[in-house]
Amino acid sequence: MNDVVEVVVPLGERSYTVAVGHGARTLASSMIPEHSRRVAVVTQAGIPDIYIPQFEGRAVSVHIIGDGEAHKSLATIERLCSEFAREGLTRGDVVVAVGGGMVTDVAGFAAASYHRGIPVVHVATSLLAMIDAAVGGKTGVNIPEGKNLVGAFWQPHGVICELDALATLPEREMRCGLGEMAKYHFIVREDLDELPFNERVARCVGIKAEIVAADEREGGVRAFLNYGHTLAHALEIGTDFEIAHGEAVSIGVLYAAHLAEAMGRIDAERVDEHYRVVHEVYSLRNPLPTGVTVERLIEDMGRDKKAIDSLTFVLDSANGLDVVSGIQEHDVRSALDALVQRLG
Repeated sequence: MNDVVEVVVPLGERSYTVAVGHGARTLASSMIPEHSRRVAVVTQAGIPDIYIPQFEGRAVSVHIIGDGEAHKSLATIERLCSEFAREGLTRGDVVVAVGGGMVTDVAGFAAASYHRGIPVVHVATSLLAMIDAAVGGKTGVNIPEGKNLVGAFWQPHGVICELDALATLPEREMRCGLGEMAKYHFIVREDLDELPFNERVARCVGIKAEIVAADEREGGVRAFLNYGHTLAHALEIGTDFEIAHGEAVSIGVLYAAHLAEAMGRIDAERVDEHYRVVHEVYSLRNPLPTGVTVERLIEDMGRDKKAIDSLTFVLDSANGLDVVSGIQEHDVRSALDALVQRLG
């Protein structure tokens, strides 16, 4: 495990370590609170047992949740909390999430809710979870009106990014993670594509750790982590989640560039750089889904959690990203036209 990199999320007394590397899962036991006697593992049927850490000396129960966004629901949270209660979990015990971003979101919210909050440790087995969902304490589930509209901020006790698991991911799951990874190029304006892949994963975790430390509750710069997500979430909702999250983000990043250009914030060369990263560095040439109207997209983008009383986006500029509100509908439509024309 010489290649394991440890990144600290610095939150004072609630600081925790993110271990990134091959075989990092063996460090999970060291992240469990010493006083915990029971471990509730939340995972999915498709996650290989090899990635579930061993917790000697503790009673371990395994709780399987369903696959797909339909199971990322309040009903799943209720079921998990009932199962925790039947297993006798107390406030001093711990939940361990083993899986991708959906698992860490759901298990984290269940842990935040049960007994008004018990510790949670994440063992991330997908790229999306490693660089996004598992780190930072945002948990949540969907309701019919929108994605991740119900949830809580609940920082984990520790996070494992098990790089061995990436070799087992279906191609589409890996592409989803790459869609999220692409956004980091524009958050920090670094040549991340020059880093070896394992180091790039660790650097993305480090970037997120820095942002979370500066803005834990998403009152300012943390919104930058949602770059490309406003259109992405609308695409997911409009297609009933037939498009995967990372695929939608890769399109949303390109759309954000077109919108920034339409508003005179960046030039065409900067738009081209977005396409270079998304299309060439990560080979994410995802087409726009069919059957979603412009009117539906605008309506759903207006429900985005960044929006208060107007259309709000994270947009690029010559000086970096900004949260921009009060965006005019004609610019939104113009950027959508440009995106459609460019994607073909």
